[in-house]
Amino acid sequence: MKCYHVDAFAEKPFEGNPAAVCVLDKYPSDELMQKIAIENNLSETAFTVKEGENYHLRWFTPGGEIDLCGHATLGTAYVLFTFFEKEAESITFNTMSGPLTVVRKGDLLEMDFPAYELKEVPVTNAMEEILGVRPIEAWLGRDLLCVFEKEADVINMAPDHSRITELDGLLQHVTAKGTKYDSVSRSFCSKLAITEDPVCGSGHCHIVPFWAKKLEKPEIIARQASKRGGTLHCRMNGDRVTLAGSAVLYSIAELYVEE
Repeated sequence: MKCYHVDAFAEKPFEGNPAAVCVLDKYPSDELMQKIAIENNLSETAFTVKEGENYHLRWFTPGGEIDLCGHATLGTAYVLFTFFEKEAESITFNTMSGPLTVVRKGDLLEMDFPAYELKEVPVTNAMEEILGVRPIEAWLGRDLLCVFEKEADVINMAPDHSRITELDGLLQHVTAKGTKYDSVSRSFCSKLAITEDPVCGSGHCHIVPFWAKKLEKPEIIARQASKRGGTLHCRMNGDRVTLAGSAVLYSIAELYVEE
């Protein structure tokens, strides 16, 4: 089984968010896919199978399968465009979150994703204790989104990772208005056995709707302020979010695994 290692939302290797991508004729067992994800020890391993004109796509973290992942979708599309669908202008993935289409746009790959509906929730003392800074707002969709007054609060944040699972949401995102970018953010994923996701596409399905409404602008340039860092070109389209970025190939491996 071939396994492609792609840095997504990156312009060169060692930036953005690494994802492993396996292009298969048929899916192995869920147990084997989970073991491969744990062995790869990346925030996401994607498995895709051709399904008619489309591809079926599943995402596994070291902590289990997830319903939506942006960077591994970008990485999978990059692999398919580069090695399997060289003449295609778009690819549609059938996923747990419905059809997701990726389109070539010059040097960028543009993804159409669902936006999460956000509900404002109270800012709590636990948020301040665990994150180290008190948010000025908090919102909940699939994930928790905590908003801070200054981008330095986000960039310099040193949360208590031993306690972050006490907070609501599958993932915990922290964000602030940027100076160079419209927004800066970071994403913590201890519930999925990931300390920090370097660049989180599904997180921006929370972050972009918030900032598009707050800033009263449909197009957002977002920066994930992790150590690796990554830039996302985002646009609101009703209840959908367009996320665009580039990707680079780091390696191709052969996996010697059996059921």
